Amino acid sequence: MGTTSIEGNTELRREFTLWSSFAISFAFVSPIVALYSIFGLAISTAGPSFWWGFIIVFAGQFLVALVFAMLVSRWPYEGSIYQWSGKLLGPRYGWFAGWTYQWTLIIGMSTLSLATAGFIANVVGIAHPSGATRAWIALAILVAGTALNMAGRRVLRVFVSASIIAEVIGSIGLAIWLLAFHREQPLSVLTEGSPSGSGDYLAISGPFVVALVFIGFSFVGFESASAIAEEVHEPRKSLPKAMLRSLVLVAIVVMLSSLAIILAIPDLRPITAGEVADPVYYTLTGQLGAGIARPLEILFVIGFMASFLAVQTSASRIIWSFARNGALPGSKFLVRLSPGRRQPVNALLLTTAIGAALLLLSNVASDIYALMLNLTAGSFFLAFLFPLIGALVIQARGQLLGGVFSLGRATFPITVAAVLWTILELVNIAWPRKIYPEWYLNWSIPIGIFFLAMAGLVVFVLVHRPTTGSAREAEAEQVE
Repeated sequence: MGTTSIEGNTELRREFTLWSSFAISFAFVSPIVALYSIFGLAISTAGPSFWWGFIIVFAGQFLVALVFAMLVSRWPYEGSIYQWSGKLLGPRYGWFAGWTYQWTLIIGMSTLSLATAGFIANVVGIAHPSGATRAWIALAILVAGTALNMAGRRVLRVFVSASIIAEVIGSIGLAIWLLAFHREQPLSVLTEGSPSGSGDYLAISGPFVVALVFIGFSFVGFESASAIAEEVHEPRKSLPKAMLRSLVLVAIVVMLSSLAIILAIPDLRPITAGEVADPVYYTLTGQLGAGIARPLEILFVIGFMASFLAVQTSASRIIWSFARNGALPGSKFLVRLSPGRRQPVNALLLTTAIGAALLLLSNVASDIYALMLNLTAGSFFLAFLFPLIGALVIQARGQLLGGVFSLGRATFPITVAAVLWTILELVNIAWPRKIYPEWYLNWSIPIGIFFLAMAGLVVFVLVHRPTTGSAREAEAEQVE
């Protein structure tokens, strides 16, 4: 299959710095989003001892981040996973990697807007929003986020940077205050498992292993710094640092905040029994009073909104990267950049259109939100596997991996460990446990991946000549 790159000026502006790429990566993961999304599920499933799962998942994801840091230092191209996979094992392989990753981001963006809608509803006084209300608020978030993204990289930088400051100060400050003045539980509570006292705590369907499913969602998105590679100054040096630092800082904030909340819970029984719908909100308002509720919700909105912007930015860049290579229907339209700011506005608009369709669909079918959430969690790890396996294969062939950032002799064992970890977590997430009464929700990840693959096959055949090579990439090889 030959090169089918789009002719014309497709050069992006390098207006992001190391801090900017770090900020986008940090905002994508977002400690507030990570903690709030999984805390209640994890503690009701596995008890306070779920906290140790953070260390396990962080260690596994840090191995993945090390491999990705090497890949981006060698191939600092817009599209990250799509481009790396193609460079490693060929354009067809890269196409399906990119297809998986772009849909992961678009679906994840839509679920984030729905989650943010719930907080906004509470802030404006809607205590129990209906599905339709949440969908329309989420649609407004989608439109507002698109407007912010299209306003330019400077606006994006300012908003995301401000959100990081708010999150770090809010999360760490609150955690320190709770640990200093509102401790209710001893440290030994971290050894307490699920209230059932089941003997199969570490089995494949045991409480702790199930909790790792939820925790896995807390440490994805660090790779988003590389999605804007061709918009960053000195990407080969900056992006490995941005990815690794954002993952480490998020882990510190999430683990500290989670520990503080666990130790501040006055009565663990109703929480571990699943009788409290929102343990974080319950604990904080119980310890700090009802007056903390509104500032807390505003902080949640900021965190979720920043995460939404980072996810949409990443999604639009991978679509644009596909289009530059003529690898999607309508590539000539999608590859166009705005005059002046040189942003991929048409790719941004496409993410908005697809996101809006998913949000409207969620209003019609109540199970859509659960399906999107499950598929996002599983497909992240599937997308990660593409470049990881590619990196393993070329090393097995005796080829070298890495650029400015390299792990030297440790490269191969770290890559092997990263592949094994990602496979284990993907299987763990996709395992059809009896969590929902509906069988199709329990099987949603395998079913969703199957249909995603079938749709990808159809589009691949229609496009016929996808490739990851382009003249612009050849130029990018020479840009530091």
